[in-house]
Amino acid sequence: MVKAEAGTQMCSARCVAFGLLHDGREVQAVELSHAQGIGVRILSLGAALQSLRVPDRHGVMADVLLGFGQPQTYLDSRQYIGATVGRFAGRIANACWRYQGQAYPLDTNEARHHLHGGHRGLDSALWQVESANAGESAQAVLSYVSVDGEGGYPGNLQVTATFTLEADALAIEYRATTDQPTPVSITSHGYFNLAGEGAGGDVLEHRLLVPASTFLPIDADLIPTGEQRAVTATAFDFSSARLLGQSIRQASDEQLLFGRGYDHGFVIPAAQGGQRLMARLHEPWSGRTLEVFSDAPCLQVYSGNALDGRWRGKSAQAYRQSDGICLEPQDWPAGTDPNQPHPAPLLPGQTYIHRMKLAFRR
Repeated sequence: MVKAEAGTQMCSARCVAFGLLHDGREVQAVELSHAQGIGVRILSLGAALQSLRVPDRHGVMADVLLGFGQPQTYLDSRQYIGATVGRFAGRIANACWRYQGQAYPLDTNEARHHLHGGHRGLDSALWQVESANAGESAQAVLSYVSVDGEGGYPGNLQVTATFTLEADALAIEYRATTDQPTPVSITSHGYFNLAGEGAGGDVLEHRLLVPASTFLPIDADLIPTGEQRAVTATAFDFSSARLLGQSIRQASDEQLLFGRGYDHGFVIPAAQGGQRLMARLHEPWSGRTLEVFSDAPCLQVYSGNALDGRWRGKSAQAYRQSDGICLEPQDWPAGTDPNQPHPAPLLPGQTYIHRMKLAFRR
């Protein structure tokens, strides 16, 4: 176990045991907290965000992430709750990646398609806790080596995830290198409910803003079609903040019927200087606001459509449809990059970097 630095710093960090998987492997948790702000717990299983405690407008703290109290439930549910997902976040049609005329069959883990890295994606891996440090900010570094052939992907992929906590924000940086060409898109799959996990409500009364002029339509198998469609005069226009449930309840848009809600990518215009605002989510009763920043080109909005009540969370609440929303900055989904017909590979000698930040206001 990695020991955390102690002391009287504004931020603290510590490693604790979280529990055992059915095969006897131990899962660690890294707890980072700010004396006057937020706190987060990160699991070595899937480099997952297990909890994120944030104050409301009155200073009352609540955990705003869906999550489980036992490590095995993360593997059994396969809902990617809070997890780091990859090698390639999103769906790859017919579970096949092609590069320079060669086809690489990938895991088929969603009908005949490939989702979030397959049966043994980054979400189900046991990561190594490299460090947990306190100070003006608190930071944890986790690492994992995805071996050649895992999920069907070529190459040994070395991945690090760095989590840095400040008073009102959590920054996440993913880095990866490879010894063979391989597609890489890594993101965080946290399910947010700003009223608080276990508060008993869904996210349909949350207000969402996404500064996108186009979104990426899907087919009946939830595979992006390759089209970019204008959001104007559609249920996908979040250029001004609107209630999530405003369109979901109408259920008249074919795209919403395909996804049983939102499960779509939005194209966010690039900005000078790297990271820019990808989404703003507001919950009116608590006053909590989440702002998501990233340097990725797209944002996947997923309204928790597959949550069906079978799995109970930390507070023993059965998680049901739209009890949480995922706001996942990521690379272009497979086949939708206008300059690349298939996911462009990470090459040996290159370093994949994705930076994102979760900032909270009240």
